[in-house]
Amino acid sequence: MTFDKGSLILVDYTAKVKDSEEVFDTTIEEDAKKYSIHEENVKYQPKLVSIGEVSYPVLKGLDEALSKTAVGDKLTVEVTPDKGFGERDSGKVRMIPIRKLGEDAEKVSVGDTIEVDNKRGIIRFIGSGRVQIDYNHRYAGKTILFDVNVLKSLDSPNDKVDGILKTRLPVEDSKVSFDLKDKDLSITIPEEILRADGLQIMKHFIQLDIFKFVPTLEKVNFVETHVNKQNKEKKSETKTEPEQKSN
Repeated sequence: MTFDKGSLILVDYTAKVKDSEEVFDTTIEEDAKKYSIHEENVKYQPKLVSIGEVSYPVLKGLDEALSKTAVGDKLTVEVTPDKGFGERDSGKVRMIPIRKLGEDAEKVSVGDTIEVDNKRGIIRFIGSGRVQIDYNHRYAGKTILFDVNVLKSLDSPNDKVDGILKTRLPVEDSKVSFDLKDKDLSITIPEEILRADGLQIMKHFIQLDIFKFVPTLEKVNFVETHVNKQNKEKKSETKTEPEQKSN
């Protein structure tokens, strides 16, 4: 059974450049450590993919291959540049005076990614007071191999909500909590992100996604519980005070 457009699925994958065998992305923490690309602040977990949709996209070539798979399939997908990161464009390689980098001029080296004129590029050459910046994607012109494991299809409203929240909320999965009753959904915002930058934007996209993929819902409520920590600490101190012995 293949997946229809709009299906939500969970996949694990590890991606590498075909010609160099360079592994540059993975959803699996063990693989990240194995190939020395592990990052402490990255939440390693199966990737949520919406087949044929922009909500949770992957490269076009990978999306097309996944649409023809089924849960339990393990495969290697070859994605060519035209359906991946694009062909290299020589017009996106610029030479600029190194002084334009300002204070960063003495800190950068070949291979660094920097931002100039609100565009991110890779330094390819430094010399004679100039620096060459490549604004092509780092893997433009490269064929990419994805080792993929199709883990699960999110078919029920409960599974869809769970998948969306675990993807959107930057907390451990165990701290994701919600209550789905008929056409109402209540989502508990974990205390540790109550003051996080961008929380309102996060909530905005969560409700958009949930209404899109669970159209039977009528309400999405966000539950925020704020505890008076000072009062809590005072009560704790009172309980721990030693009892006064009477003479």
